[in-house]
Amino acid sequence: MTEARLKPELDGQTVVLIGGSAGIGLETARRARAEGAEVILAGRDADRLGRVAREVAARHAEAFDANDFAALAKFFQHLPGPIDHVLVTAGRPHYGPLLGMSAEQVRVAISDHIVLALEVARNARGRMRSGGTLLFMGGTGGRRINPGIVSAATAALPPFTASLALELAPIRVNLIAAGFVDTPLSASLLGDKLDERRAQLRGMLPIGRVVGPADVASLAVHIMTNTALTGATFDIDGGQQFVG
Repeated sequence: MTEARLKPELDGQTVVLIGGSAGIGLETARRARAEGAEVILAGRDADRLGRVAREVAARHAEAFDANDFAALAKFFQHLPGPIDHVLVTAGRPHYGPLLGMSAEQVRVAISDHIVLALEVARNARGRMRSGGTLLFMGGTGGRRINPGIVSAATAALPPFTASLALELAPIRVNLIAAGFVDTPLSASLLGDKLDERRAQLRGMLPIGRVVGPADVASLAVHIMTNTALTGATFDIDGGQQFVG
């Protein structure tokens, strides 16, 4: 007997990737397309975005800085049709010792991701179908307190996500909290120390390997397709928070 072929889990749905031209955003675009979704991409680098858009046969792609909120609003206003899911990977973490940072630097580090997420929510809500999800990226730095701004900045995101989920229901809102992920952003932050960090993690992590963008993309698509999930934070770090 021939087994019935399963229908792609995102068939007929539209996924928006803000920060979709590289790393986790790009891998999620690929994964979403494999599951039958149409994808819409946004990123800062027009040339790279154009190449990626052709690769994944994006329905629409637009180059702008997501922290330019006028441009962000215009992007959502001109989207071709309703959307189902939005993943935001734009932005980068902030590092530094608390006492070595100015008041403005601390303000930006604490609020940067939250304000961007809030502006995406404001502009996306009127375009989203019921049951879709807004999905944000954070980190596991708040799980284990260390010197510096990272713990405080990441710890603010889970309660923000849960509160926003209550306000936006029946649109779902969730957060992915990642440890080290081997992305172009990680490479740019670590420079010539990247290989050393990879080797350290392979020897330390319970999973015995480094977490990659495809791992996070798989989780992102699962959160999109499981309509019982909202207001939650999902850690993905290969066990990093437990061992160092």
